[in-house]
Amino acid sequence: MEIENKSEKPRKKTGRPLSFDREVALERAMLVFWRYGYEAASLQELTSAMGITPPSLYAAFGDKEKLFLEAVERYSTKSCDALQCLFNQAPTARDAIERLLQSSAVDNTCPSHPPGCLVVTAATNCSASSEHVQSAMTERRDNVETLITTRIERGIAEGELHPDTDAGALASFYTTVIQGMSTQARDSGGNRDKLLAIAATAMRAWPIYKQIAS
Repeated sequence: MEIENKSEKPRKKTGRPLSFDREVALERAMLVFWRYGYEAASLQELTSAMGITPPSLYAAFGDKEKLFLEAVERYSTKSCDALQCLFNQAPTARDAIERLLQSSAVDNTCPSHPPGCLVVTAATNCSASSEHVQSAMTERRDNVETLITTRIERGIAEGELHPDTDAGALASFYTTVIQGMSTQARDSGGNRDKLLAIAATAMRAWPIYKQIAS
């Protein structure tokens, strides 16, 4: 007679494997949010673009908010990595900022995705119920401004800029220009020449400092 082994633990049920490529679906969701914004992007538009059903969306990402924040994180990580690489390669702070403005003009008008910057435009004009989403976007924009401030501070330390230069104020100015370029890109339908002209004009505000040899 076979005796049942009471000590054997029951096997845990494993969830059903995803029937779609999660990364591809996330990329497609990001483009929907980019085009319509967080609140305006409907569940139907998201699932249609992602090629999945609402239950699959909830199973893989949780809900619309979590999907949005994950899409933004994906976008922000790539953007910050690219920005850090650009700053590391630029020989001076001025060159770094000029390259940033020019690359922003190109990126904001790239035909492969909606015009403008996802982090700047996707959570604007949200209702009070989405305040925490707006806060998350503000934090990501602040991260970019911090990177710009750090690069300007390095320029001050290396003698490129006057020691009394307000790195924070200068970084805020160029951050504001970049965010404005995103809005211009959407309003102008992706007019790259217009954005490059804005970038060139903004660089005329860069403080000139000539050290006097002692």
